[in-house]
Amino acid sequence: MLKFLLRGKPKAKRVEKRAVRRELLAIDGADVAVNVRLNPRARRIVMRVHPDTGEVTVTAPARGGAGPAMAFARGETQWIARQLQRMPKPVALMPGATVPFLGVSHPVQHSLARGPAPVWAANGVLLVHGGIEHAPRRLADFFKREAKALLSARSIEYAARLGLRPSRVSVRDTRSRWGSCSQNGSLSFSWRLIFAPEFVRDYVVAHEVAHLKEMNHSPRFWAHVATLSPDVDRARKWLRENGRNLLRYN
Repeated sequence: MLKFLLRGKPKAKRVEKRAVRRELLAIDGADVAVNVRLNPRARRIVMRVHPDTGEVTVTAPARGGAGPAMAFARGETQWIARQLQRMPKPVALMPGATVPFLGVSHPVQHSLARGPAPVWAANGVLLVHGGIEHAPRRLADFFKREAKALLSARSIEYAARLGLRPSRVSVRDTRSRWGSCSQNGSLSFSWRLIFAPEFVRDYVVAHEVAHLKEMNHSPRFWAHVATLSPDVDRARKWLRENGRNLLRYN
């Protein structure tokens, strides 16, 4: 994970954090909030629509002020509208929903009978027991436990192939990256990878495990990834086309 490092005094950091404005932009008859972030280190204007929240952020050089940033956004209203239209609709983790558990569609049903756990899979169905009001938390806990178990086991297996072992493997509710590797050898993954097919999860694990060997994206790094996961191109293509859909489930 790349962090933005400041070499100035603490005061400079506080000023930079305050240099954010929230403006409204009319798009298709509705007011859309735009975060204008003024960054003294920025050299050009960059606009982003968050794939999960739909939040629009324009980052611009501080010296120009918010005016040029909003002028840029107003000139790209059609692009913003297209990005917002492409956003997948959120799916609540509740009985009645259908979720791609392990990459395979599973309807979620409420069970009056007790099972082996508060949530369990049986015959292509996810069953959740107990009060309906507890279903979202129980389902999320189930998916996180399953993700932790699968990703930890694969991480240890892949790292062993390289003669290494991760110091720690964790799952988090990250929305901007599927996995990360820290300098101390700790691996972290998005728990929503539990909704991806196995070859995609294996690629993400291979990618982060390879960073235990090479903290870069050099040819040697990609050689390690390919050794661990032969479906690199297929998995990367799948994530480009379907990754944002994994963020729908909450």
